[in-house]
Amino acid sequence: MKTNNLKLVGSADKLLYLTFPNLDDGKCVSAFTTRMGGVSRGKYASMNMSFSNGDNPHSVRKNYDILFGALGLDPEKAVFSQQTHTNNIRVVQERDIGKGIVLHRDYRNVDGLVTNLKGVALVTQFADCVPLLFYDPKNEVIAASHAGWRGTAQEIGKKTVEVMVGLFGCNPKNIQVAIGPSIGKCCYEVDTPVFSEFNLLSDIPTKKIFEKKGPEKYMLDLWEANRLILESAGIKSKNICVTDLCTCCNSQFFHSHRASGGNRGNLAAVIALKG
Repeated sequence: MKTNNLKLVGSADKLLYLTFPNLDDGKCVSAFTTRMGGVSRGKYASMNMSFSNGDNPHSVRKNYDILFGALGLDPEKAVFSQQTHTNNIRVVQERDIGKGIVLHRDYRNVDGLVTNLKGVALVTQFADCVPLLFYDPKNEVIAASHAGWRGTAQEIGKKTVEVMVGLFGCNPKNIQVAIGPSIGKCCYEVDTPVFSEFNLLSDIPTKKIFEKKGPEKYMLDLWEANRLILESAGIKSKNICVTDLCTCCNSQFFHSHRASGGNRGNLAAVIALKG
């Protein structure tokens, strides 16, 4: 697996994860996992980050201990999303610390998280959908959002920026964003109903993100769709780091729903402000 845009940390025979150069300024910690370096077995092997897909929860907890140990973070302070392909954003406060690993999540339908709390890791999960990580170094605010095709069509990236601006006083021009590994246009075939949803958006010309493959069939570029949405929200093009890794093409390194037919574990995107 090779990448020109992201940074590989570790090795394939041990823990292997990716970081984003534009988020790495010494005050922010971020990572996107591969399937390498954990203790899960079978279809979850080996770094599965989901407690809700049937894996042994003790193995998943150990996987978080391994990853967070490498990142210098406390897993018991992590906060998880509760993803259902919405554009709902939750502002993470003190009372939310630990919800996901050590505390029950008392919220539902949350695909994005925003906070300015230091030492608190925001965690979203993936197996082909697009991870979006946000960092405002001036105001010290972070966010993580899950953008499948539905979330992308609902412009969750723009909504995340709006929450950062409206509630934390961020300036979009200062926000750095990473579009992480996910299914690429090379592998993502969709049908007319999906095309029609994107055709409703004024921010995205469909000709820039769809390539017609045949009757009622299109190849969808979610990376470009999210990049255009972020630019329409005021994010500078130079502040957006776009992945060059397709999870489906690289399913030996990533859990991929499409490549595995749904028999897989989950990856995780993690971001935190150093405490």
